[in-house]
Amino acid sequence: MSSQNIYILGIESSCDDTAASIIYNGRILSNVIASQKIHEEYGGVVPELASRAHQQNIVPVVHQAMEKAGITKDKLNAIAFTRGPGLMGSLLVGTSFAKSLAYGLNIPLIDVNHMQGHILAHYIDEDGYDKPPFPFLAMTISGGHTQIVKVDHYFDMTVIGETIDDAVGEAFDKSGKILGLGYPAGPEIDKRAALGNPKAFKFTKPKVDGLNFSFSGFKTAVLYFIQREVKANPNFIEENLNDICASIQYTIIGILMDKLKLASKQTGIKHIAIGGGVSANSGIRKALKEGEQKFGWTTYVPKFEFTTDNAAMIAIVGYLKFLEGDFAKQDVIASARLKI
Repeated sequence: MSSQNIYILGIESSCDDTAASIIYNGRILSNVIASQKIHEEYGGVVPELASRAHQQNIVPVVHQAMEKAGITKDKLNAIAFTRGPGLMGSLLVGTSFAKSLAYGLNIPLIDVNHMQGHILAHYIDEDGYDKPPFPFLAMTISGGHTQIVKVDHYFDMTVIGETIDDAVGEAFDKSGKILGLGYPAGPEIDKRAALGNPKAFKFTKPKVDGLNFSFSGFKTAVLYFIQREVKANPNFIEENLNDICASIQYTIIGILMDKLKLASKQTGIKHIAIGGGVSANSGIRKALKEGEQKFGWTTYVPKFEFTTDNAAMIAIVGYLKFLEGDFAKQDVIASARLKI
């Protein structure tokens, strides 16, 4: 099977980005993403608006992905799509489109777990990027998820730690909202953190047993801290914004790294991979690299364009499933809370 020339169309529509990608024998030929700017004015994703935008974007995005790859639809061997987890309305658009196109072309349909996509993005055949050997630990960090996953094989994954409330991306966004920053706030906090003192202000790390995470208490601590300081000095945020951002980011990274160190110690695994939108954060990437020196880790960070929600990661999972003959039936349904 692997000796064939295999073209897979990947479709991603789990949240507010409509994306399509063509993969050929493990290499990405195109990776097109249509982002939805309308959510910025609301300070978060509005599900109804997201699903409407997906309906408008999906046909032109798929068409553009095919054009950039230089192929026609008769070359496709299968269509992979995000089944979940995600926003139900958004998932339904991608699922319905993929099922219809696969049926019309009479080719296999492949359902993909979005979180597995973030992890298996490391197996995209990309020059200059190593693929982690099994077993390895994957930390998936995004706006909706924070997990540590033990990966024994492509589709043999075990979640050994996850958030019990807010995800790390929400911690960044909600902290940013308190500071009056735009949405999403993560990139802005990261940029300002590079200009500030990470130890200027101390925030307590939540105490959570084992490998699980909690960020709701941290968010509340930031809120009370800002309210107290602004009451004493109305210009506090403006005068200390870079230091506040640096201190917030330093604490969040500390929470993540503490759990990752514990997971590595408990499992004895020193191959560490990260994925998800928050893995684009420069502070997290730096801390992970420092772990190579401190703890003897070998770390794997995906290419920037494969960190945020994208269809290339869906396409690579589709390709790997195609090689195993793991296809979905036409009655497959989207699942907003799909587990690994």
